[in-house]
Amino acid sequence: MAPSRPPTALAGAMLTGRESLARLIGRRRRSPLPAPLAAALLSPSHSTPHQADDAGAGEAAAAGPSSSGGGAGAERVACPVCGEFIPGSDYCVNTHLDICLSRGAKRKLTQSSLLDFRFSKKTTAEPTPDILNNSDEAENKGLTDGDVSTDRELSSMNGVTGSPKDSGTTSLTGCLHGSPGISKTLNTCIPSNAGLPIIKNAENDDAVEKASSCLLSAGTTSVSIDACPDADSSTTVAVDTVIVGRRFRESFELQEGMGITVVRDPQNAKDPDAVKVLYAGSDCGQMLGYLPRELAKVLAPLLDTHFMECEGFVAGLPEQQLDNVPIQLTCQKCENDNQNYEDLRYQQSLWENFLGVVRNGNFQQPSGARYQANFNTMLLDVMTNHTHLFSDTETSFLGSFKSLSNDGQRLLVKIYTRKGPWFRLSSISYCEISDVEHAAMELKLAGYIDMFSGTDVPFEHDMKEILNVLSVPEMKEILKELPKDNTNCTRRHELLSTLLSMHNNGTCTVLPKRIFKWTGTCIRVSNMADELLWLVQRLFFLNGDQDLSSFLLVDLGLVKFPDYTCSVVHRIFQERNDLLQYEEAIRVAQFMDESLDNDNMELVSRCTDLSENRLCTSLKEEDSSLADSPPSFYSCFSSTWIYSKILTLGVSVYERERRYADAIRTLKILLSKVASGRRRGYWTLRLSIDLEHMGRPNESLSIAEGGVTDPWIRAGSKIALQKRALRLGKPPRRWKVPSYADSLKRNIKEVNIEGRPLNCEIGAKNVFYGYDGDRCGVEQLALQYYADEGGGWQGTHSEGGIWMTIFGLLMWDVIFSEVCDVFHSKFQTAPLDFETDDFYKSRKDLIEAQLKRIQDGMAEEMLISSWELHQGTSCKGVNWDRHPMADVRAVVAGVGGHRLALLLRHLALDYRSWSSGMPDLLLWHFLDERGGAEAKLVEVKGPKDKLSEQQRAWIFVLMDFGFDVEVCKVSLVSKRR
Repeated sequence: MAPSRPPTALAGAMLTGRESLARLIGRRRRSPLPAPLAAALLSPSHSTPHQADDAGAGEAAAAGPSSSGGGAGAERVACPVCGEFIPGSDYCVNTHLDICLSRGAKRKLTQSSLLDFRFSKKTTAEPTPDILNNSDEAENKGLTDGDVSTDRELSSMNGVTGSPKDSGTTSLTGCLHGSPGISKTLNTCIPSNAGLPIIKNAENDDAVEKASSCLLSAGTTSVSIDACPDADSSTTVAVDTVIVGRRFRESFELQEGMGITVVRDPQNAKDPDAVKVLYAGSDCGQMLGYLPRELAKVLAPLLDTHFMECEGFVAGLPEQQLDNVPIQLTCQKCENDNQNYEDLRYQQSLWENFLGVVRNGNFQQPSGARYQANFNTMLLDVMTNHTHLFSDTETSFLGSFKSLSNDGQRLLVKIYTRKGPWFRLSSISYCEISDVEHAAMELKLAGYIDMFSGTDVPFEHDMKEILNVLSVPEMKEILKELPKDNTNCTRRHELLSTLLSMHNNGTCTVLPKRIFKWTGTCIRVSNMADELLWLVQRLFFLNGDQDLSSFLLVDLGLVKFPDYTCSVVHRIFQERNDLLQYEEAIRVAQFMDESLDNDNMELVSRCTDLSENRLCTSLKEEDSSLADSPPSFYSCFSSTWIYSKILTLGVSVYERERRYADAIRTLKILLSKVASGRRRGYWTLRLSIDLEHMGRPNESLSIAEGGVTDPWIRAGSKIALQKRALRLGKPPRRWKVPSYADSLKRNIKEVNIEGRPLNCEIGAKNVFYGYDGDRCGVEQLALQYYADEGGGWQGTHSEGGIWMTIFGLLMWDVIFSEVCDVFHSKFQTAPLDFETDDFYKSRKDLIEAQLKRIQDGMAEEMLISSWELHQGTSCKGVNWDRHPMADVRAVVAGVGGHRLALLLRHLALDYRSWSSGMPDLLLWHFLDERGGAEAKLVEVKGPKDKLSEQQRAWIFVLMDFGFDVEVCKVSLVSKRR
């Protein structure tokens, strides 16, 4: 049984904004906080004076940079305006000067002018020999263990910055490749064996050529293309590949040189593009296995259209019976004079796509090398499309990955993808690495890993992690060998605590040698490599949840992502500093989340204070109406966005501790700094409530009335503010009744039923005896009522799930249509603008055309077609397992085209605001044998439960659309009965 969390920590998990912040962080970083950030958050002298909330957001943050400790480790310089000593990094100086100048303060006579002011002293990194064993050794000196000097320590993520010659290009004022709004579009070719979609990226040709040549490894393909030099005009192609999936086949004696043939297997449940390999000399077609998935994907359409013939032979025998069998296929294009022009053109495009995949792919790779190839794909993509975010030194360091041996590359990828952070070298068994120790030494010399030799412990702060490598019996044996008897410790945490305390207080100097006796050499990814590889992974996936395992899930066929085209015009991160500030904000968010886990409210307050200061000193939002400005939905990749999430959670913490003055100050800062935030409704509502708590009803009323007219406040938040305005605005405070008063008083149809409860605990989920005598929840009880006494309805407890599934299926082509800047990698389940207003604006014509077809009665036909084409493919909101096809069809038929079109348009206009709060039950029944049906939506409420404002908003909308909607209230069985 898992240990229970402390009550306060459990309450922290239920704080508003906690789950959203956790999703934003994704997989937590394992490396320690950067020194400047650690000083800002952990320094005992950290103190942030709060100004009165009426003073305005600018004055509230005036002392932010100087008091946050964010410049620890950097040279401190005197401000020419106020004379205060501040960290000498570009970021600190710029933000501090903005505040000073906005006050209208004059320069002191004894200080230098702005022109004479030495803003930042650029320090140089001392060279460290024998770091990287490649041609760029001179540029890579000083990269190990994070000993890289930085010109902007506050923004740096662990000292990962450029060399002195790069300092001019990494500031806030420029990019390596000019402005982001480049009119020319470049078709970037990504290796097809990775399955990446077509990427159109507005980068210059030199950057792409440089990055590609830096990262492409030699000897990754074994393909021969015959005929003329122009590969696209060839008619015969020889492909070296393997037979996979043999473990599921009957044993068959293979012989080198035996003939084989291939045939399609369209009924394969795992892969509709599957291609079987058969023994050509068998009359019954003895099956040997399958072709690799990547090759079958481009070969299957050609075989289906009879545009190609394939035959081959076994090129070699595997060492183990069930290993992949190397083969060679000869693929020949078939000519057919009877086909029309369109068919020939389509087949020729398939053929050219096949040639491109064959030319760039390697279909002989064993399973272990697949990780290496996937890592190379990710690295190449990032260095091709995001070169401007890395300094020359970092580019050289990442580029040195290609100079590593295959053993070195595979070992690095293996240890980077494991949990760690420390591993026993002896426990890393990798059959495709000939010499693990030699590969580890190569990575050590290149600066990619740290090694623990056992003679001493160079990483004192990692002693706890090194001890975690040991098993419980091994820790017991170590204690037996030490002078002090601690054999009474039996549990892992007790043994770990005892050994760690003995090391920390210095009572056992021989402990490292004892550890090494049992562990042997330990290794981990170095801080320098970990920071850079983490940035590469973040830039490729654009979130913290996905990693290299996403490639593996696709390779195994466990996850299938949609097909779409990536057309990238604007960069997400315009400058290097934007990325560094974004990553720093992510680290603060993670630290706050960890502090809540540990119930350390002091550190939670420090994270909130630091975020408040950063948000107050951030640059103003750019005007998104300009032609060359990046799209507005890129705002979620800014530090401002992250800090707003942290402060939203901080407000919830303040309110739980009844620190309403702090909550009011923070909410005012959020509303003044984040003009188009998706949480403006929540912020405004909480501000109005907290002001009332402070005994300021007039100001609370003004805030509520302003929120009602705010265009960014919608759905339930708007109704909640309207109700507050009506309640607080009674005479004599307000005499005029608002126009929306009547709409809030509309009657909602109610049905009352009784249930026999099993539990009466406050705060616990209600459990009842169902109509069948079994235990059930309140929703299942209501379903049983409607199936029996309530009218013979069929139904499901879906809340909004089934509607999101219907929306995804009917709008599939719209969601994954080609729109600029919304798709950046092949691992997306929705466009980046999916939950923003831009989704409808960019696809208005497509959406309205689709809605017109639905309104005309074609919804069921569209639903069946979409289900058959895309079943099993990941799409945001679509749940293939929970909602079967029969239920979805019944709902579509019962709702009708007109009402369904209205509902789907409502979701398309504002998916985020309306993706929650829908009624619990969706009911339907068929009227006659001809297929007529009707549907009903029911919100179920148990004893003492009330409708939330979001649920009330949905009910009003559904009533306006003509839906049959009602509230089912479940009460306890009366004492008389």
